[in-house]
Amino acid sequence: MFKLTKQVYRHGGRRFSSQLTHVDASSGKIKMVDVSAKSETIRTATASGRVALGQSAFDLVAKNQIQKGDVLTTAKLAGIMAAKKTSELIPLCHGLNLSSVDISLELNADDASVSIRATARTKDVTGVEMEALTAVSVAALTVYDMCKAVSKSIEIQDIVLEAKTGGKSGDYTRGSSQH
Repeated sequence: MFKLTKQVYRHGGRRFSSQLTHVDASSGKIKMVDVSAKSETIRTATASGRVALGQSAFDLVAKNQIQKGDVLTTAKLAGIMAAKKTSELIPLCHGLNLSSVDISLELNADDASVSIRATARTKDVTGVEMEALTAVSVAALTVYDMCKAVSKSIEIQDIVLEAKTGGKSGDYTRGSSQH
């Protein structure tokens, strides 16, 4: 059994709690957060990641000669589909009506990698960070799957939340001094 303590601190005039929202403080058991009292706002989240392919796989992807087909288009579609299914993959994640999911995949010749960036958007009562992160993760896994016959040393790296907007906690940008 876990004993949870709640710490509250102030930053920039805002009050924050370090209590985990998906854990019941009295019992230590998991719970789904009740969002029924929250206001609908426009919310966005952007995540990024990269797939280090190695030179041989990179060259084949760049020439669109991977045996399984068009890697970048397939990964983009997989990422969009995954964002739409996030609440089915992450146990305590709320289902959202996504307004849009935009994914870009860019080949980087200097390090033989693919950069992936996904932005999810909704007008809802909870954020879309998990949808953006899931989109990048599944797009990266799709790149790996389509290229694994060429190389087993492919690496999925640096999947992070870059930014979020909307909601009670406000905006966040990775690397800024907030939150």
